[in-house]
Amino acid sequence: MAFRDWKWLLLLGRQNTFAKAWRGRRGGPSLRWKRCCHWSAGKSLDPEVRAFLEENTEVTSSGHLTPEIRLRLLTPRCKFWREKPDLWPYGDPFWAIYWPGGQALSRYILDNPHVVKGRSVLDLGSGCGATAIAAVMSGASQVLANDIDPIAGMAMTLNCELNHVNPFPITIKNIINSEAGNWDLIVLGDMFYDEELADGLHDWLRKCITTQQTEVLIGDPGRHQFSSHRIHSQLHKVIEYSLPEYTRRENNGLTSSIVWSYQPSNSSENC
Repeated sequence: MAFRDWKWLLLLGRQNTFAKAWRGRRGGPSLRWKRCCHWSAGKSLDPEVRAFLEENTEVTSSGHLTPEIRLRLLTPRCKFWREKPDLWPYGDPFWAIYWPGGQALSRYILDNPHVVKGRSVLDLGSGCGATAIAAVMSGASQVLANDIDPIAGMAMTLNCELNHVNPFPITIKNIINSEAGNWDLIVLGDMFYDEELADGLHDWLRKCITTQQTEVLIGDPGRHQFSSHRIHSQLHKVIEYSLPEYTRRENNGLTSSIVWSYQPSNSSENC
């Protein structure tokens, strides 16, 4: 099975292994980096890992909603697009895909900089870091990216270099169900792909809103696990984007992606 076929399995919802890592206390598939829990801004990358990522990803800005942002991604021109996924030495490279929900969030932030300007922003499940980079470009006063994969943290640092933005701090641990941080805005894209994980996200995000008055924006292209979840009744549609043809082809025919605002109608209800 080549990476392209593996990617279709992800889009069909077979993300159980990764979902279990998010539901657990800590994730991170790389044994070499499993003890890392915080990636400091400006921290130097391991030369071997940097060389591997630079050799096996392609820098691209086309085919996505945000041509202003350059990213290192796995594309059809990369060797591992054709190789068996288990030959990739650092665990499943979810971060190497620019998922549609993240694209919508990044586009919205770039077009509406007032949403983040002068505010503190947490990018949850940051992946390639595009939405965090968009927040920096749009004037956020503080940005923290969060992903459970240490290699994603390194890829984000490379992507910051590509876009000439100062590297932001990255936390490499599962913060869902932790104490709610004092963030002005939490953004998350493509995270509702597993029912149990979705339940945990729903409860934790509601806690952040009720205790810290945090604003929450969610990007999703209309996956069943998201549309059918109980959180959907408390979402307000902000904007819908038509996906570029390349993104449609690489995401099993999904045609659009939506930014939602999570606004619980009754913060005390057990929904």
